[in-house]
Amino acid sequence: MGSKEGSSPVQQNGGVALEGRVASQDENAKRGNWSNQIEFILTSIGYAVGLGNVWRFPYLCYRNGGGAFMFPYFIMLVFCGIPLFFLELSFGQFASLGCLGVWKVNPLFKGVGYGMMVVSSYIGIYYNVVICISFYYFFASLTQSLPWTFCGNPWNTEKCTSVYDPVAPLNGTANTSRVPEVEVGPATAILANASELVHGAVRASPSSEFWKYYVLRLSDSIGEFGEVRLPLLGCLALSWVVVFLCLIKGIKSSGKVVYFTATFPYVVLFILFIRGVTLDGAIQGISYYLTPQWDKILQAKVWGDAASQIFFSLGCAWGGLITMASYNKFHNNCYKDTVIITLANCGTSVYAGFVIFSILGFMAHHLGVEVSQVADQGPGLAFVAYPEALTLLPISPLWSVLFFFMLILLGLGTQFCLLETLVTAIVDEIGSDTIRRRKTFVTLGVAVVGFLLGIPLTTQAGIYWILLLDNYAASFSLVIISCFLCIGINWIYGFRKYFKDVAMMLGREPPVFFKVCWCFVSPAIIFFILIFSMVQYEPLRYEGKLFPRWAEALGILMATSSVICIPGYAIYHLWRLPDGTFLERLKQSVTPDVSWGPALREHRTGRYAEPGGVPGAGAEAGGFPGDVEGGTEGGPTGALIVVAAAEAKEAKESKESSAFQQPLNGPKPTAPDLHESCL
Repeated sequence: MGSKEGSSPVQQNGGVALEGRVASQDENAKRGNWSNQIEFILTSIGYAVGLGNVWRFPYLCYRNGGGAFMFPYFIMLVFCGIPLFFLELSFGQFASLGCLGVWKVNPLFKGVGYGMMVVSSYIGIYYNVVICISFYYFFASLTQSLPWTFCGNPWNTEKCTSVYDPVAPLNGTANTSRVPEVEVGPATAILANASELVHGAVRASPSSEFWKYYVLRLSDSIGEFGEVRLPLLGCLALSWVVVFLCLIKGIKSSGKVVYFTATFPYVVLFILFIRGVTLDGAIQGISYYLTPQWDKILQAKVWGDAASQIFFSLGCAWGGLITMASYNKFHNNCYKDTVIITLANCGTSVYAGFVIFSILGFMAHHLGVEVSQVADQGPGLAFVAYPEALTLLPISPLWSVLFFFMLILLGLGTQFCLLETLVTAIVDEIGSDTIRRRKTFVTLGVAVVGFLLGIPLTTQAGIYWILLLDNYAASFSLVIISCFLCIGINWIYGFRKYFKDVAMMLGREPPVFFKVCWCFVSPAIIFFILIFSMVQYEPLRYEGKLFPRWAEALGILMATSSVICIPGYAIYHLWRLPDGTFLERLKQSVTPDVSWGPALREHRTGRYAEPGGVPGAGAEAGGFPGDVEGGTEGGPTGALIVVAAAEAKEAKESKESSAFQQPLNGPKPTAPDLHESCL
């Protein structure tokens, strides 16, 4: 037990490394692993690169100084994005557990995992509605002439004026009134203000009226649900069916799908980029996107937007990163994966800006206006401005089909991980062999519930509820959850212990840079984002109208529902502990569970090694429940030895202990017996 990698009697990178078991492709036969590391990387890229990367980043970039915005953006990536991303990947990979099970490291903080589940539930419900709208536009594009090209349709008003109208009243001076900016959340930034892109202008475009009066049939307020839009309901059902089928075998099936869903969007972006830069006015649009306004770097709002965009676009604190990494093999280099995925995510955002602004430059050139008058209309460009620009191109239905198919794939990549996060958390928490064998039924159940909860979002008031969920359910609550994640691991459990845990996987401790970031810099940036969000808070509005007070109160309630899980579970956990003083129960609550550690026996080296070499004493106990039929192979005797060894060695671990917790149960840590490898 605890032998060096490579010296184990059974290969570790091929089959299961335990003798006496039937060899399989997976290292962790009970739980499963990614078929190869490419699947994990593609899945994580698909998870991080979502709809917001295509639309929110270009919008923030031109609003915050063009090319100058890149400087604070990449500063925040280095000091906040990469460290937090690495923290979550290494956390899930080390324990091979989802966002709930990993909190064996600090049972008092298990509410953080429940908070992640709540956030993922909220996002998963409305994110699939965004995908369903993309499906709707995709099907509407399968025609010889796009339905939003001309006026004269039954849903158009007298204000409708097509860009093909020779006397279109939009000129260099007509559109002088700007649309009020709306702060939006990470996921559906592409939707905010979508139907008010032309609000305050002389003309009403066919695309805006198609969106408002045909697709949505928008009601007057959030409380007026009206009727369910049956076409959207059908597309929502299709979205959930696609997600379920792709996850029917868990990561084994979704890992194959991402070869297409995570790569084809880049093919579409490349095609649209080549088409865009060949159009008249494209250079002006790209120049507007990149020209730096260095004076804006001194504005706190620019840095706040940069930090928020990095934080939200990477999917931190959603639980998905922990979940996806939990299916990695133990010695996978998650540090290298972190660099690849985060750079791919940010590179996609920058590249998407070229695609968007080349088309917007062409549209501005065609209309005879400045690029700012086309671009400075809010982030709701996906279903109004860009589709309108596509009508100006030859074979416009082809470009529209490609564009909305890309949006569908971008959305699905994120939705896969959101659903898998919930399913994995449920299965890991129950932990029985029966629930693992019936994981497909758990996936089906979660998908059905998600579909039913999404039905109200397909009504005539659906867009209001989407914006409410997006702005409140997944906003400052993520910041608070991420802050408690850092505290629970680095301050309560102890960063020295966690660094040694990471060293067991990677062969050496991470650079000191991460120690500084995890303990001080990243939490400080997270705190800055929270304060910035509170200072910049404005009541939500749509089409210039404020949401009612009751809706705002409901939004705040949704935001706090995920955060309240943290103190709520802590109180529950302290209450259910055996008798003892409050301090004694508190110390016990922040002490790692005896089963905390690597899931498989051969990986439990150093302080996780089995005391006295007793089989099963600390091996399978460290895995998920039911890893060996009937419990630990050593039986009760092995478990007693673990406890006895922990009590005998407890005093010797005081140097490793945090100021807030008791030492880890187990023998005094020794230098991990690892292969020599570098980060």
